[in-house]
Amino acid sequence: MHGTGQAPQGRVPLAVVVIDQAGLVSHWSTGARRLFGPPKEDAVGRPAADLLPVSGALPDLEEGPAPHDLEESLGGHLSYPAAGRARLDTSAGPRNRIDVLWWAYPLVGPGPERLLVLAADAHKLGAEDDDPTGPEVERIAPAFALHTDFPVADDLARKLPEILPSMSVAESARIVSQILELGYPVLEFSQHDRVPVTADWGVSRRTERKARRAEAALATASGVPSPRSPLDDSDEDLEYAAVRDRLEFLNEVSGRIGSSLDLSRTIVEVSRAVVPRFTDVAGTYLREQVVAGEGFPEGAPDATTMWHRVALEHTDEPGRWDDVVPVGESMPFPVHTPFFQCMTSGEPVLVPYISEEMGNAIASQFEKRDIRPLINHRSMLVVPLKARNVVLGFMILLRHQERPVFNDMDRATGAELAARAGLVLDNARMYTYQEAVAETLQDSMLPQIEPHMPGCDIATRYLPGTLLGRVGGDWFDSIKLPGARTALVVGDVMGHGLNSAAMMGQLRTAVQTMAALDLPPAQLLRNLDDLAQRLGDNYLATCLYAVYDPIAGELHLANAGHIPPVLVRAADGGSQLLELPTGAPIGVGGVPFESVRVPVSPGDRLVMCTDGLVEVRGEDIGVGLATLCESAAHPAASMDDACDTIIRSLATRGGRKDDVALLLARLNGFEGEDVAHWTFDPEPSEVPRARGLVRERLESWGLLGIVDTAEQIVSELVGNAVRHAPGGPVQLRLVRSGTLLCEVEDTEHALPTLLNAGPGDEFGRGLRVVARLSRAWGTSRTATGKTVWFELSASSR
Repeated sequence: MHGTGQAPQGRVPLAVVVIDQAGLVSHWSTGARRLFGPPKEDAVGRPAADLLPVSGALPDLEEGPAPHDLEESLGGHLSYPAAGRARLDTSAGPRNRIDVLWWAYPLVGPGPERLLVLAADAHKLGAEDDDPTGPEVERIAPAFALHTDFPVADDLARKLPEILPSMSVAESARIVSQILELGYPVLEFSQHDRVPVTADWGVSRRTERKARRAEAALATASGVPSPRSPLDDSDEDLEYAAVRDRLEFLNEVSGRIGSSLDLSRTIVEVSRAVVPRFTDVAGTYLREQVVAGEGFPEGAPDATTMWHRVALEHTDEPGRWDDVVPVGESMPFPVHTPFFQCMTSGEPVLVPYISEEMGNAIASQFEKRDIRPLINHRSMLVVPLKARNVVLGFMILLRHQERPVFNDMDRATGAELAARAGLVLDNARMYTYQEAVAETLQDSMLPQIEPHMPGCDIATRYLPGTLLGRVGGDWFDSIKLPGARTALVVGDVMGHGLNSAAMMGQLRTAVQTMAALDLPPAQLLRNLDDLAQRLGDNYLATCLYAVYDPIAGELHLANAGHIPPVLVRAADGGSQLLELPTGAPIGVGGVPFESVRVPVSPGDRLVMCTDGLVEVRGEDIGVGLATLCESAAHPAASMDDACDTIIRSLATRGGRKDDVALLLARLNGFEGEDVAHWTFDPEPSEVPRARGLVRERLESWGLLGIVDTAEQIVSELVGNAVRHAPGGPVQLRLVRSGTLLCEVEDTEHALPTLLNAGPGDEFGRGLRVVARLSRAWGTSRTATGKTVWFELSASSR
């Protein structure tokens, strides 16, 4: 960017000088000519120190921290950005001595350039420029206008890290994508870095101290002067500063990682925390079982252990690592490699420099991939990620050959970094594992509800109370009963966590068992209350139990301290809370339970839920119940849509912390022509008549494929009832729904059982015939005797 006249606010005349690894000038801008004097053709190729005469730091900086010496920086040995103020002697311009502000930036890349120096006249900051042609003006912010003609995005992304040091590959790709997609240049890019004030990390001060002390001790013992000066106070200060810098780095990394319990996010945070500040490449590997949230065998890993590459952060050009070591790959590591040594010993492995011979030896252990270009001529540090003395994974850290090699202090820093990261990863792993266990436990305890039951359709929803409490005591259930009836259950064990879930499992099993005995709703709750008291004093739960009879068109309900259900009438779309005797919660004991019967019509909907859906902290529960009635009455295309409407209306309100169980049943009933009923006298002559009536009805229904089977089973059951019933009538009923249901009822209270009939036995084979031919069968007691039923898959063939 060039300008004339007064320098705009935020801009100063700026000199730009680029220096190569030999200390020679490779670029000399117009601003450098104006500030220092020599033209570009005379400056390029000359030593930078000859062109930038330095007379020392300004006096007003002597009391503060010692500034970097520009003359030392011109040698191209800086590892981090530096800045300072100097006084230059020059013959250019109206003044012979100029106060100069300067900034030096190391350049990392494949080219020979190693140092970028920016300089500006301190007296011209914000002053008017007398040169009518105007000096070269550039933003210090820094601001760069990117104008390139590279045809491929990858080429662009590869060039950016050469221009802007320490830029990550991801950031480079993002900037290039923005330029190509939007068509606008990037005018400003901000890079935040720390200016070093201590010795570079590549110098092992601890090692140097030991060596100097050993030399001093040897010189004292032998009387020969040491060729090196003893350790003085300045060296002590340098070592202290270096250690302080490392502690600050570790504390900074610790603050950046572990911001969540999400395993994948934690891994990315760990990788990005060390690149590019500590290393140029960081590859993170975890055991496959850790990634999957599973346990793994005890003991050290071996050559068969599979390691999953979960993250790879680097400053190389885009795509260089992707083909050879893609993220997401699982692989074992060969025995004779530094990686295997680290994972089995649990200690860091330092390889200061990977020569071609060493790189070829390491690469030869891997089949079908050539990693030599990725590791040769680099410094490597492999650190284990472990917690509680268990190796969960490891990180491979690589430095470019332009940076100082890893040393003993780096190994200690890497080990401490890995230890902290390992604990964070282990916490995330344990959380992921416990969350998976909780979800598995909850899923195993909640039933798989059939969407279609005889005479009704059902939809359910379950929502955990909080992300940290995925297991709760809420449950729902539907149970098939004799007579094409269905039991609908919703319950809520008080409390949260595994104890509540375990209680819920016991109570749900008990309800299923007692429902199979066809107990009346009030009696079932009475027995469940007795059971809860026997199990312990802490067993408290609410429960709503309803039996839907689609043939009679009624609901038979009993309540144990639960919130009332909502009935939506199909006739007018209105909804109402059913008024039921509330009853005491299960486990209180000594309180009677009452039941009520409610007539229903085909198409009516019954909504049953737990209080977590309607109860919000700080709000009257009546508000939630009113919202439940309103949302339940909302028209919906399907049962699932109706459930979602209710959930959106209630469960998304703020302040909900309890579990939610929701059961919605559409009560379809049966058409009169789908039910057939006959009464027979307890006479053997009635058996053939029963077979004939069944055949006739099934043929009229078009169920020709099951006529013979149904006729044979009916003959067996009616014959048994006539033979064993004490003189009472025998009832036969057929119900056509998705299947064919047949029931035979008599006045005998004893339930029949399967027998092992021998070859010569005259009786005992009837129920085996029923069990063999039917889809399902069962028995239950009634008020006057018993019922034996069976089902057949409806077929018209």
